[in-house]
Amino acid sequence: MDKLLYGDFEEKYTDYESAAIAILPVPYDGTSTWIKGADKGPQALLEASFNMEFYDIETDSEVFRRGIATLAPATEASSPEAMADEVERRMNAILDDKKFPVLIGGEHSVSVGAFRAMAKHYPAFSILQLDAHSDMRDEYEGSPYNHACVMARGKDLTSSVVQVGIRSSAIEEKHNIDPTRIFYAHEIKETNNTTWMYEVSQKLLDDVYVTIDLDVLDPAYMPSTGTPEPDGLAYRDILTLLKLINERHNIIGLDVVELCPNSNNKAPDFLAAKLIYQFLSYKFK
Repeated sequence: MDKLLYGDFEEKYTDYESAAIAILPVPYDGTSTWIKGADKGPQALLEASFNMEFYDIETDSEVFRRGIATLAPATEASSPEAMADEVERRMNAILDDKKFPVLIGGEHSVSVGAFRAMAKHYPAFSILQLDAHSDMRDEYEGSPYNHACVMARGKDLTSSVVQVGIRSSAIEEKHNIDPTRIFYAHEIKETNNTTWMYEVSQKLLDDVYVTIDLDVLDPAYMPSTGTPEPDGLAYRDILTLLKLINERHNIIGLDVVELCPNSNNKAPDFLAAKLIYQFLSYKFK
């Protein structure tokens, strides 16, 4: 049906019907407000993934053997609302087929459709947001579907939203932010231990959808985003949190968004691909 995300040789090929995991690329960048190029993120991530080792040392596993199929990209780019509708439809189909969905963006607004699909399939679920920005504006530049509004749209669907790594907000977002459910980057760093990760877990329901804006990472790790913010989290911080949440909850889907590739630096593209693969190794070990 579609080529496998990780690997381009016959041994690694998996068709959709036999795959446990379905990757949906969403190359959309219609509302970003600074550095453009997130629409090139999915292709850059896919290309980088071909150069990974498929054995994961930490879990002593090869998750590709569970089947990872990459679907044709979502291409409705006439408006962020139309893109949300297409993503919702495509994610619904993946969930109906009992596959684990992984969305790769694209700007963060594409996650809205995924949130809607989760709400149709799970009567109660949490959204765990890893991000530099709170993204809680009611609307921005005339649209409630702007990338700066994505978590406000998530909050429309579930009251159980937990935000991690935040270090940038606008004052008009403050009324939408629950101070008991947000973990600011500076507070995380001041704890100097992993206690905060258990506190994150305690605020989540059993079923959890994870949305990762790559700018949650410090620009030293991830310079290739549209809105890089200093003082972010480390790669290992993200993995340790995902491992803990996976052990204590049922993660029902994942998206990784806002990769804005730089042709002169491929390392961030590889990081994004590796992050997904290592998470899947935790999930399917």
